[in-house]
Amino acid sequence: MSLFQRRHVLAALGGLATLARGQTPELAQAARAEGRVTSVGMPDDWANWRATWADLQRLHGLAHVDTDMSSAEQIAKMEAERANASIDIGDVGFEFGPIAKARGLTRAYKPSTWAQVPDWAKDPEGHWALAYTGTIAFAVNRRLLKDVPRSWKALFATQPRVMIGAVGRAAQANAAVLAAAHALGGSETQLKPALQAFAQLAKARKLLSTDPSPALMERGEAEVFLLWDFNALSYRDKLPNAAEYEVLIPSDGSITSGYTTLLNVHSRRPRAGDLTREYIFSDAGQLNLARGNARPIRVEQIALPDDVKKKLLPAAQYQAARALKPQLWTEEVKKLPRAWQREVLGA
Repeated sequence: MSLFQRRHVLAALGGLATLARGQTPELAQAARAEGRVTSVGMPDDWANWRATWADLQRLHGLAHVDTDMSSAEQIAKMEAERANASIDIGDVGFEFGPIAKARGLTRAYKPSTWAQVPDWAKDPEGHWALAYTGTIAFAVNRRLLKDVPRSWKALFATQPRVMIGAVGRAAQANAAVLAAAHALGGSETQLKPALQAFAQLAKARKLLSTDPSPALMERGEAEVFLLWDFNALSYRDKLPNAAEYEVLIPSDGSITSGYTTLLNVHSRRPRAGDLTREYIFSDAGQLNLARGNARPIRVEQIALPDDVKKKLLPAAQYQAARALKPQLWTEEVKKLPRAWQREVLGA
């Protein structure tokens, strides 16, 4: 190795030590040799992934490309490609982590901050771990809907146009169904109250299965969008008509879940994937997520600047939210696509 190359590596490792404590020089050097990381379901605008990709490029020269797709689509692509893998890392909803592990699609890697990740939020072997949490929220267009529904009961009574997304494929849309069930007296194993309520919206042609986006919000394609709190807040921040939208957690119940990275067992760049997960769980990576309105899983161990705290909803709004029960939901969510098609869309 030339003197120039040696200095280049040492400079990169110095930046790594500052921003992602505990990483080994060997990991950083091996990742740099692979040169790039390919992700799915981790677009720039989701939870501020843009900042993390920029940091990995700046510190380690890792080029990056992402293809946005749902949790189910990510797993299906990894399974279809197998040894011809194009994916190094993905980001899927809580319930999809155990599913991917059970299918033999994941590789274990525990970042250096592993001990600070709550036990409920990680696989003991390191195959998956939530990097951030999200709670289902309403993003309400106050220009189109003067009487803002602040509960699920009010939402279903009012029957505005509601955009929920691709139920059965997207963790966000699945969690919205569960959140409604929770508010209406149901649970992971009893979704009937929510399915019946959404069926009434579908019958009135008020239910939209398109995945919510800032562009659709700007155009007012629905009056209420069902989103993770971090997406609702981030999308609103991007809108020229942001003042038209109010983001709130429904007062009669919601669901708090989260997202986990998946390291593809067939990846051709495994060290780049490991380094990416390591960085995501570092102080700097967690702060990047917070700046994207997502609640970092290590929020108790990092200091959030005042400007970041102001981007989050008041804690009082989360009083009726409860954590997802992954042991139940991992199995029950498999039944949701058929039930949704039969009982909601078929109605």
